[in-house]
Amino acid sequence: MSSLSYPTPLYAHAGRGRFEDVYEPAEDSFLFIDALERDADELQGLSPSVCLEVGSGSGVVSAFLASVVGSSAFYLCTDVNSLAANCTATTATCNNVALQPVITDLVGGSGIEAAWAGGRRGREVIDRFLPMVTQLLSDQGLFYLVTIVENCPEEIIRLLGEGGLTAGPCLSRRAHNERLSVLRFHRTPPSTAVAS
Repeated sequence: MSSLSYPTPLYAHAGRGRFEDVYEPAEDSFLFIDALERDADELQGLSPSVCLEVGSGSGVVSAFLASVVGSSAFYLCTDVNSLAANCTATTATCNNVALQPVITDLVGGSGIEAAWAGGRRGREVIDRFLPMVTQLLSDQGLFYLVTIVENCPEEIIRLLGEGGLTAGPCLSRRAHNERLSVLRFHRTPPSTAVAS
């Protein structure tokens, strides 16, 4: 665990004024930030060149990651909502970090070192994104996913396991009547056969 403590990014503009319809950071965002802070030393050691957030909303999670990892990485933040992309850009400015918001549905590309996605309304978006994870994630990459119990996290772990990803330690917390979890995945190392 990192010995440093990183400040929560500024986000007072999210969910207010012209960004009234943009999801304001809540328990799921803060649990995610806690998971990233817990992994700060490892994330810095990976020295990622590309980080991706799918469904960036306010951009607070990417802004936090950028404060942990630093300016050597390219932070791609996708959202289908143009207001969310603008809010992410404002969050970047408020926190003096460089985020690249893109208005798109999910994502395209490859070689991603860190990626994450949420899904508060069931599995529709998650199920569309999961097949892309194994194509996008670099060999050293980490993939984080925020889930609730209704998303069936055990099934997600099994599905990604079939795609060659291993679930690592996760964080969980009860928020009101939901049980939130941040799942963490990495590529399964090739098995080394022992000669007999």
